[in-house]
Amino acid sequence: MSEAVREAKQKGRPEFRNIGIADITGKYRMPPSAIVSILHRVSGAGLFLALPFLLYLFQQSLLSESSFGYFAGIVSHPLAKLVLLGLSWAYLHHFTAGIRHLFMDNHFALDKDAAQSTARWVLVISLLLTALVGLKLFGVF
Repeated sequence: MSEAVREAKQKGRPEFRNIGIADITGKYRMPPSAIVSILHRVSGAGLFLALPFLLYLFQQSLLSESSFGYFAGIVSHPLAKLVLLGLSWAYLHHFTAGIRHLFMDNHFALDKDAAQSTARWVLVISLLLTALVGLKLFGVF
């Protein structure tokens, strides 16, 4: 045990330890800003990893009319629509969270209450926009 830890115990100070994944899921309730931050990173990583494949598919679909028809047939499958819906959510969440971060970079909504409120708005707006994309994708309108 280090001298600083011993000294802290003698003075009755709380001891802080590293938090593991099991601690996060069980003991701690994450605020909306933490959830938005984690989802922002996950959506960004997903979009980054999917981008080369999506660009390749886009290039192949532009080669000829028959290749476009082939890919249009693939996209009409319900499983492909679910994948597109997931990618749409990733883009829309990353975009709305990015706008929130731009406001925070300009020193707006930095206090705790405003940060939690804007995080909730990011979740609501990105889910509503994703629902609209899903309704259009599945042919409701």
